[in-house]
Amino acid sequence: MESPPAQEKKPLKPLKRDAKQAEQKTDASKPKIVSLKTVITGGAGHFGFTLGCTLAKAGTDVVIYDIQKPLWPIPKGVALVQGDVRHYTDFYAACEGADCVVHAAAYGMSGVEQLHRREIQSVNVRGTGIVIEVCRKRNIPRLIYTSTVNVVFAGQTIIDGDEESVPYYPLDKHVNEYSRTKSIAEQMVLAANGSSLAGGGKLYTCALRAPGIYGPEEQRHMPRMALNIERGLFNFKVGSPNTFMNWAHVKNLVQAHVLAAEALTPEKNYIAGGQAYFINDGEKVNLYEWLSPLFEALGARKPWIHSPVFLVHLSAVFMEYLYLLLRPLVEINPLVTRYEVHNISCMHTFKIDKARKQLGYAPKKYTFASCVDHFMKTRPRRRNFFLLKLFFCLLLFVGMIVLCVKYRETGDFLRERWARYQELLQ
Repeated sequence: MESPPAQEKKPLKPLKRDAKQAEQKTDASKPKIVSLKTVITGGAGHFGFTLGCTLAKAGTDVVIYDIQKPLWPIPKGVALVQGDVRHYTDFYAACEGADCVVHAAAYGMSGVEQLHRREIQSVNVRGTGIVIEVCRKRNIPRLIYTSTVNVVFAGQTIIDGDEESVPYYPLDKHVNEYSRTKSIAEQMVLAANGSSLAGGGKLYTCALRAPGIYGPEEQRHMPRMALNIERGLFNFKVGSPNTFMNWAHVKNLVQAHVLAAEALTPEKNYIAGGQAYFINDGEKVNLYEWLSPLFEALGARKPWIHSPVFLVHLSAVFMEYLYLLLRPLVEINPLVTRYEVHNISCMHTFKIDKARKQLGYAPKKYTFASCVDHFMKTRPRRRNFFLLKLFFCLLLFVGMIVLCVKYRETGDFLRERWARYQELLQ
């Protein structure tokens, strides 16, 4: 393009500056478009739906692909396709014309789902294989996997871990199927980076490792924590008061996914291709202090009984085996699982320097208290759990006595765990 005449340069300078300022103001008020059409698996969940709404607001055509319908009204620019991620034909049809896929669908994260091993393996591993294959066949150049910090954490102490220093936790050592299968799936997605698409070109992939997610409409962690507080399970404080962990507000996690989609383009030199990133709010918190607003809102006393980790872990083991024993007759949701014991009792914090540097990730400040306020206004009617707590305490007490009397190895196991606990105290 030819340069403008010299006499026109001087008077145009202030106009050019004003136009630039107006452009910056416009950009700030509207999210940047990073995709023409994005398909989000698990898009009916809190995170997936929030991401879909954000992308649609920027002008992206969004398909949320999920078995369930979202709890919230579907906005303009977002289409719902109800389907199972394990069904190749349905997912293939949903991805027509897409240039980006966010694979957030998963099974077995919390509650009784954690013990459904076959379903977890089927959704998290086989479903991910189908997502990768459809991307190749549909010539979709970008795939972002919503992963978890549990691919590297399973109860060991991690302080300010980063992507280079913390390896995958051995698959055969994971205590729950969810973490094991999420690790397998993440490695599948990252291994697919650079693979050929059916129509030419390459597939670029990355994984974002999130900790616990919170937000005003979150439907997993907040309700379960409130339920356990009301049951009296949080009367017991497990682990050291110096135990810290990370959380991620849903909007910060959404920001990371939008930036990752942009970082898998030629304009960004595919910088995120084949990479994994830890994503959180950039803060370390002690769980019990962090939950203070929820205790106060529920009118509950803060934890005041300090329980040894091994004893709570043993209770979780017993509840899991009791669940498996009774499952053919009745499905009882365990009060706590080994996975949850590890999460609340073991130090595990992660740095987000890599995401800041390569993606431009800049988490905003959010408060858990504001989420609690919204939860309390919209939650169902409060229930009384006195009889339920009494029943489970009696069941746990009787069950442990039976195990100790009937099985010598159980008694040996208890003595061994007690001895190890005494050694740690010394």
